[in-house]
Amino acid sequence: MTGPLYPAVQAALALSEPDAKVEAARALWQAWQADELAPTGTADGPALQAGRPASPRLVQPSEVPHRKLGSLEGRAAMIHAIAHIEFNAINLALDAAGRFAGMPHDYYADWLRVAAEEAGHYRLLADHLATLGYQYGDFLAHNGLWAMAEKTAGDVLVRMALVPRLLEARGLDVTPGMQARLQAAGDPAAVAILDIIFRDEVGHVAVGNRWFRWLCTQRGLEPVSTFRQYLHAFDAPRNIGELNVEARLKAGFEEAELEALRRYAMTGAAADTPL
Repeated sequence: MTGPLYPAVQAALALSEPDAKVEAARALWQAWQADELAPTGTADGPALQAGRPASPRLVQPSEVPHRKLGSLEGRAAMIHAIAHIEFNAINLALDAAGRFAGMPHDYYADWLRVAAEEAGHYRLLADHLATLGYQYGDFLAHNGLWAMAEKTAGDVLVRMALVPRLLEARGLDVTPGMQARLQAAGDPAAVAILDIIFRDEVGHVAVGNRWFRWLCTQRGLEPVSTFRQYLHAFDAPRNIGELNVEARLKAGFEEAELEALRRYAMTGAAADTPL
């Protein structure tokens, strides 16, 4: 028997307890693969809310302390920060599947798979954090990823442009550096976990690229100029940093988009300024 997708996804998104959300995300993907869910009815997107636990306490990014990796607490804080990103990534993938009705069947398959993989990432990090004597919620965190999800909630094209392709893609840029620091700090287990996450995240960013381009084609829009316009129109973060060009090209970016990101970060050039 096939049931409606959207209520099931929205129920998983609303869960606050991380372990319950992990299991729900995995169960949704299994149910989809078994043809037990179908994207029918309405998504009722504006009413969606992502559940989260009482801890970690969310503060402004500038209020999150920077700790050195030379201490156990410093390493745990870094693992906690990555776990927080992955917990948010579960919410982001579920929200993408549960908020936007009327997309092709493969769109929902992609985002349910991503949600299940993000759940696996979170579980690996939370388990490793426990070996260090800590748990998710023990450190402060910020809400930057979800804030952009809220800004892009009204249009699936804007969501695809600015969440997987801008914010989540930063993981491709910064992961190799984090791995080097963790290796130097004597944590090869964390490095191995980040190998798995990095491999999967290339595919997750590729999902964002796939559906961004598909939507641009459907609406008769040119992808590169549309991306540039959205960076400005939605006041996307400018702290983009150095790009991992190889990984981003593998995930489906075009050179012109990478140059647009660099220009946006360095100059804040107007959206209609020629590249």
